[in-house]
Amino acid sequence: MTHREFAVAVETYGDMVFRVAFSSLGRREDAEDVTQEVLLKLWRADKSFASEEHTRFWLIRVTVNECRRAARWYRRNVPVEEVPERADAPESRELLDTVMGLPEKLRVAAYLFYYEGYSTREIARLVSVPEATVRSRLSRAREKLRSILKEEENL
Repeated sequence: MTHREFAVAVETYGDMVFRVAFSSLGRREDAEDVTQEVLLKLWRADKSFASEEHTRFWLIRVTVNECRRAARWYRRNVPVEEVPERADAPESRELLDTVMGLPEKLRVAAYLFYYEGYSTREIARLVSVPEATVRSRLSRAREKLRSILKEEENL
């Protein structure tokens, strides 16, 4: 990979890698560490990618693996105030805050599906679980979100 190709990849995918890491780990500092590690692996990878989609998939897969390694060392709750800005509309921000408050497995599935646009099959490959498990996690995430949003509406 040339310096130019690496710079383009960092510009194109750096924020996405950070968001995936943050959705998994829940702390900005930890997500920054994982992002740096993933980008370093990209730089060192002696690999040519067939397409932009292949590059994106590889980066998310490596990010998920790095998050798993990092999670072995520490577990923390997600402070909603640290959620990275993703949307300008307050309603979108509130929904993202609610999604980021879900348990990790539900949060990662929901984030990859709704915010990154991956299919359940792709998410299953990314997080190394059966596709049915991803669908179950998405279903539970939606139920939990409905419940939380209904409670907030009634307040």
